[in-house]
Amino acid sequence: MSTLQRSLSYLDAHAIRYAHTMHSPAYTAEEVAAAEHMPPNRMAKTVICRDESGYLMVVVPADLYVDLEQLRTAIGAPSLHLAEESELQLLFTGCEIGAMPPLGGLFGLRVYLDRELAGQEFIAFNAGTHRDVIHMRTADFKSLVEPVIGEFGQMKYGPRASFSHA
Repeated sequence: MSTLQRSLSYLDAHAIRYAHTMHSPAYTAEEVAAAEHMPPNRMAKTVICRDESGYLMVVVPADLYVDLEQLRTAIGAPSLHLAEESELQLLFTGCEIGAMPPLGGLFGLRVYLDRELAGQEFIAFNAGTHRDVIHMRTADFKSLVEPVIGEFGQMKYGPRASFSHA
C-alpha cells in the first residue's frame, strides 16, 4: 500500500477530517506551497533526524530549516544527525524521498512540531508523493500526533524575527 493510501486510511480510522489535493510535481516544500497557492510559512516540511534513541520527525514551515543544534538542546540529546537518503528509503517504503507525511504514529516515530505551525488554524503537508498534499485542522493534527511543540526552525538567511503587538 502506498504511503498516500496508508495516510488517508490512518486519518479515516481516527475520524479526522481532511482535504486531499493534487498538483503538478514539486520537490521542495516551498515549491509545494507555491503549487498549492499558499504562503510557505503555512506549508509543513518534514525532516527526519536520528539521535541515540532512534529516528524522529521534525516539522517546520517550508521557509525555515531545522536548526539541529537548537533541536538537540531542546530534546536533551547528546548528538543529533539528519537521516541519510538510504535510511529514508528503508524507513518510508512506498513513499517518495522528501515527501514523508508528518504522521509519526503511522511510522512509529516521535514528532517535534515548530511553534509557528502549531499556532496556525490549518496545517498542510506532503502525503507520500511530490504531487499529493493533505490539509487538516492543526488542532486535529496535534490531537492525533501528540507532537512536542517548540522552536525548532530558523530562517534560511538569519535569525528568526520576533514581533510584538502593542
